Amino acid sequence: MADLLDPDAALMLRVKRGDLKAFEALAEKYKQPIVNMMYRMLRDPDEAEDLAQSVFIRVYQSAKRYEASAKFSTWIFTIARRLCLNEIRRRGRHPSESFDSRPSDREEQAPRQFEDAKTFSPPEAYLHGELAEKIEEAVAQLPEKQRLAMVLCRQEELSYEEMARVLRCSVPATKSLIHRGRQTLKEKLKPYLQSGAWEAEGPKLRR
Repeated sequence: MADLLDPDAALMLRVKRGDLKAFEALAEKYKQPIVNMMYRMLRDPDEAEDLAQSVFIRVYQSAKRYEASAKFSTWIFTIARRLCLNEIRRRGRHPSESFDSRPSDREEQAPRQFEDAKTFSPPEAYLHGELAEKIEEAVAQLPEKQRLAMVLCRQEELSYEEMARVLRCSVPATKSLIHRGRQTLKEKLKPYLQSGAWEAEGPKLRR
């Protein structure tokens, strides 16, 4: 059974029985990865927080129906994927209501980015932060499915098989999406790494 192999699934089965401490433990573990995923897909920190909260509301509301038939991480990232894509499509239908920030707004919001905390000397910290921002901009320009595959690839909890289930495609297709995404990022970042120049549009991206 999955609950014997996956401690997070075992925690969720405890949530199913009404254990709030188990729910808090899952929320503490998965909140930041879910927020990171939402931010990298939507580029809006407030919306990332709101949608992450919605994910955990769905998790709690679904507790009574939960069955430990797969890893918990696959299940929760599938919920996150569905909510995130719904928001992207809603924005497409109502572009005037989009939460997308202008470049100047993103600069003001830079301290709120959800990056892993590491220690660097001041010059290294500046260069690392600038490169991380350029990588995030390049990822944001990828086609929707490539972007989601690249974001999921950053989640150490997920195997290719689990990413494929979240993306609803085969493992070879998942690997192909990640490969194409990485190639596009290399092409996009090459001028910046060589000269410091940054092209706002970059190469045409393939789906």
